[in-house]
Amino acid sequence: MKVSIITVCYNSVTTIEQTFQSVFSQDYPNIELVVVDGGSTDGTLKIIDKYEDQIGQKISEPDDGIYSAMNKGLALATGDVIGTLNSDDFYSSDSIISDVVRELSNGSVDAVYGDVAIVSPKNTSKIIRYYSSKSFRPEGLAHGYMPAHPTFFTMKQFYQNQGGFKTDYVIAADYELLIRFLLKDKLRAKYLELNMVTMRLGGRTSSSLWGYYILNKEVIRACAENGIKLGWFKILKKYFSKLSELQKPVSDKSNSDG
Repeated sequence: MKVSIITVCYNSVTTIEQTFQSVFSQDYPNIELVVVDGGSTDGTLKIIDKYEDQIGQKISEPDDGIYSAMNKGLALATGDVIGTLNSDDFYSSDSIISDVVRELSNGSVDAVYGDVAIVSPKNTSKIIRYYSSKSFRPEGLAHGYMPAHPTFFTMKQFYQNQGGFKTDYVIAADYELLIRFLLKDKLRAKYLELNMVTMRLGGRTSSSLWGYYILNKEVIRACAENGIKLGWFKILKKYFSKLSELQKPVSDKSNSDG
């Protein structure tokens, strides 16, 4: 079973090498790294060229935003399984892809997801928030909840059936996609009790209150477009539950099979 990991980047010179190395250090042998660069000017392309022999597919050209770039990656990917890894994130252990394939290869599961450790950009060993997907259920999407998308893996055939990311979303196209996959198509998804991805704090959502507003406005829109009624009260209620994630320690078995 071949796994394609799509990494979209733009001017990511300070972080992307760690992203690449976390993919290349995986103990699963059949991985295709697909790199979609938006025309970087800061030295990112030199790092991409440095690892050219280990990168399966690559492209560098201007795009119409992150979700347009993600769709380019989906078109390039030749694997049976698709995952995504942002250019400032990295896998939390060398066995993540093996764990994913073990679950997907038995035929009883269509998709898997796990947990994310959100860390300080200056000190990636300092966990600021631990995003656990353990309590997620597909029906939670109708209330604004979603699993940690960077940990989501599913078969390429489902992207072919349902299509990719909607490019007219600014922030929440991943949420809208998961509604289609998990609520409408009812893919059989399994939670893996693993710290799968380490993510540096930052990005469009967490950088400002305006980012949160745009995100939640798009979440409500995504629900509406898929026949789900979701209002601002439910959205605000969700944030109270997130307080428990702050500075939550990761147990010693977070990278084990649980």
